[in-house]
Amino acid sequence: MRILLVGPPGCGKGTQANLLHARFGVPHVSSGDLLRAAVQQGTPLGVQAKRFMDAGTLVPDDLLLDVIGERLRQADCGRGFILDGFPRTLAQATALSAMLSRHAAALDHVVSLRVPRQDLVTRLSGRRTCRQCGAMYHVVFDPPATAGQCTRCHGSLYQRDDDREETIMARLDVYEAHTAPLLAHYREQGLLRDIDGGGSRDDVAARVLQSIEDDR
Repeated sequence: MRILLVGPPGCGKGTQANLLHARFGVPHVSSGDLLRAAVQQGTPLGVQAKRFMDAGTLVPDDLLLDVIGERLRQADCGRGFILDGFPRTLAQATALSAMLSRHAAALDHVVSLRVPRQDLVTRLSGRRTCRQCGAMYHVVFDPPATAGQCTRCHGSLYQRDDDREETIMARLDVYEAHTAPLLAHYREQGLLRDIDGGGSRDDVAARVLQSIEDDR
């Protein structure tokens, strides 16, 4: 089973990907996690990616495809995978399709999580991160025991620059501009399933699973 999760920042893709991993036993493949791991490990791909990440620019498609392709060729992806964060553009989708076709494979399901923009802003702007251990909280949905202080290690909490409202709005604009052609592409192929991403994680998971079961 090969599943692609698509959605804007803050829609809960990572949470749903982890739940699908637990349900189907196929790996959760996050492009962001792969890039950060490659950089941390100092792999040849990671060294190249770090130059772009440090400069605050997008990692080029060919380099990102190398990172994704290397992961998908690993044995645990033989039975399938859950892609999160890639592809984000039509060009990336075309390249992914070509990569999979070389192994006589293709995506089975494309799930698009839809969440109103203001809800996304509320979710993202309320996030707080511990400076010491990296634990994450939310001022509304998952507050620490003591305001401004990590419950685990008592380190101070801060708001990341990319979680500030003006930055979030810009990120959402970029997402919508780049992803609209991608969604149209998968809709034309009959693969796209639009899912309401509102409510509890279990409610969303039930909708996602139902959409997958309906396609099987």
